[in-house]
Amino acid sequence: MTSTDTDRIYIFDTTMRDGEQSPGASMTLEEKLRLAEILEAMGVDIIEAGFPIASNGDFECVNEVAKVVKDSIVCGLARSGLKDVDRAAEALAPAAQKRIHTFVATSPLHMKYKLQMEPEEVHQGIIDSVTRARNHCDDVEWSSEDGTRTEHDFLCRCVESAIKAGASTINIPDTVGYALPDEYEALIRMVRERVPNSDKAVFSVHCHNDLGLAVANSLAGIKGGARQVECTINGLGERAGNAAMEEIVMALRTRHDLTQKTTGIKTEDIMKASRTVSAITGFAVQNNKAVVGANAFAHEAGIHQDGMLKHAGTYEIMTPESVGLKQSTLVMGKHSGRHAFREKLVELGFTIGDNQLQDAFRRFKDLADKKKDVYDDDIIALVDDEARVNDIVKFVSLHVICGSIGPQTAELEVEVEGEKRHTKATGDGPVDATFNAIKELVPHTATLQLYQVNAVTEGTDAQAGVTVRLAENGRSVNGQGADTDTLVASARAYLNALNKLMTTTGSSTPAALSA
Repeated sequence: MTSTDTDRIYIFDTTMRDGEQSPGASMTLEEKLRLAEILEAMGVDIIEAGFPIASNGDFECVNEVAKVVKDSIVCGLARSGLKDVDRAAEALAPAAQKRIHTFVATSPLHMKYKLQMEPEEVHQGIIDSVTRARNHCDDVEWSSEDGTRTEHDFLCRCVESAIKAGASTINIPDTVGYALPDEYEALIRMVRERVPNSDKAVFSVHCHNDLGLAVANSLAGIKGGARQVECTINGLGERAGNAAMEEIVMALRTRHDLTQKTTGIKTEDIMKASRTVSAITGFAVQNNKAVVGANAFAHEAGIHQDGMLKHAGTYEIMTPESVGLKQSTLVMGKHSGRHAFREKLVELGFTIGDNQLQDAFRRFKDLADKKKDVYDDDIIALVDDEARVNDIVKFVSLHVICGSIGPQTAELEVEVEGEKRHTKATGDGPVDATFNAIKELVPHTATLQLYQVNAVTEGTDAQAGVTVRLAENGRSVNGQGADTDTLVASARAYLNALNKLMTTTGSSTPAALSA
């Protein structure tokens, strides 16, 4: 990155770090590697792979991503403690291009109550941590946590010192989604104008969506002179989420006449990335979500349809193809062959081995026999089940007896590390019976926090898409399952969540730095 390409906006993706902090969004190592490949292929400039000191699992993920990613910069997050910085450097050692991202809170509220540190201690910690990081690598980013609520004089002082110590990227985040666009633009411009050495650094924005303004604030920050945007796929993130990458990228592309800014993102890969993140996390994309929602290019009102037929530009400011969405999604049927199926998987963002392909193709054929029409979303839903190569517990079969005359009974068979296990259990309804059967076969202490059923596509023969959230020992994960039988989908979702708890990265947010 250079400080001269003023029309180029660098995309910093933090889906695997900040996005993963959303409750239930924990990702396994394999899932992170799969996502990293997609992010790199679509042209993301910086991939924040995790928080190495948070856990051994997070360290491993950053380290493994650093080994496979070559074109993008791989970034690891660290608090201002020197142990944090050293741990991040260790995790990033294999990276072809690496960045250490160190941060500390600078607002009066955070310093007093969270850090319990005086401003001078915080300021010195910035100098020490950035210096330490700069000794490890040439590319160092420093962030002022809760920057939008930080006193301006102190903020400018901290930024100046961070740049002097070796930071080449300065991030002023709206950590709690507090700012308004005009206010945020003015803040970025103020810091750049007041700090004497600001020309030696690229300024970055990192906005949260607590007031629904993350994307608007990010664009305002760019207008104020920022040239890096920190964002996530689908706006994933804790609380109300982060700024959505796809919205920022398409806003800059669509309104280039006003922004005069470009990114290196291959926009045709946006839908692939969105679907992948949704499949991995189990977080469904809302239908009216901008750019990637199911209704983003749907036109129901008669006057809109009439306009579209005459000229697409009447109601579409971007084409579906520009984000990787094909006009026709009805592409497969019972007569489709293995080769066509494999090609469709590649198109949808899946890369699986021969064994998984065989299993997925078998399930696709079974689905095609049950459903008149098989859509992309159907294929995504069923293939994701088969893409889980390291599951400890695998679904085999389920037989349920239910209705108004009880008791409701579930007869379940699973495979646990190659061993078949079978049981019959009762419950207060068929779902409860199914989950009780799982608990008998795979004893655990996890509690059910969420059970949600959605139709994957339309019609009475639609697959049920089920999301299950389990919590155990302070950690929560989402599991996803799909099947034309809702109860089978429920069992698959519960087992998916259970497997994630067994194989999760162990990601967590470390306690605030207090010394």
